[in-house]
Amino acid sequence: MILHKGETLFRQGESGPLFHVKSGMLKIERVHQDGNALLVNLIVPGETIPHHSLITPKPYFGTAVALVTSEIQVYRPDEWYGSLEQDPVRYRSIALQLQDKLRMMQERIDQLSEIEPIERLHKLQRWFEQYISPARLTDVLTQVEIGQLIGLRRETVNRLLRQERLAAGPKNS
Repeated sequence: MILHKGETLFRQGESGPLFHVKSGMLKIERVHQDGNALLVNLIVPGETIPHHSLITPKPYFGTAVALVTSEIQVYRPDEWYGSLEQDPVRYRSIALQLQDKLRMMQERIDQLSEIEPIERLHKLQRWFEQYISPARLTDVLTQVEIGQLIGLRRETVNRLLRQERLAAGPKNS
């Protein structure tokens, strides 16, 4: 299936199939009772989601939204969990996928550990380039979402992005 930018793959609290991201990028947002959304995860090619349901089914923790056009493979729950019972070696591939996700989360923690806010932003931009180039970080995430990922207020993100534009100089007309 093809999911276009801004389209929702699944919603928080629902139950259903698992999904493998062949290409593109998704964000997982968790909406709190007050209506505020928090960006809690980024899903990149090669991942099967939801992670917390790879071995046993659970309702979706958040809402998955495409950040760019994405190709998604759908796995019906009965087929997915049945195949695990038939082929226990698949548990190893799940463990390896979760290991990769843990490493990705460690990289994101490393982004947060930078003392200088501009370095946090640069690390996030470099990480995103691996998946969305030639698009830019600001093409797929709002300033609020960028701030949530690197532990900064939206106003600080706005100021840093403005400084970057000024440092780059005027564009050729």
